[in-house]
Amino acid sequence: MKPIKTLITILFISLLSSPSWSVTLGDLVERDGLYYEKFTDIPFTGEVTGAEQGSFKDGERDGAWVMYRMNGQLMNKGNWKNGKQDGAWVSYNEDGTVNKQQTGTYKDGEKISD
Repeated sequence: MKPIKTLITILFISLLSSPSWSVTLGDLVERDGLYYEKFTDIPFTGEVTGAEQGSFKDGERDGAWVMYRMNGQLMNKGNWKNGKQDGAWVSYNEDGTVNKQQTGTYKDGEKISD
């Protein structure tokens, strides 16, 4: 009986010590261009999941991101740096074709080439 109690205790403690709550963009609030978890005053750093998936660093989007439409279709994929689009971006129309007007290379949030 003692080994079973020990096993249950270890299992219970391991579940409590490593929570895996996922954060979505809807769990964050934007203030003055930075994103925060609700009810905090510390800019958010971490991963978000859901329709928009990527990372935040000090309240700004940073790194690779993918964004999906409400129907599950891919809408955009690209990189952010310091809260601005940076690097190669591909944008898709609702029918899944590439949106050539928004697809290209970005620097500091501005499109610099197709």
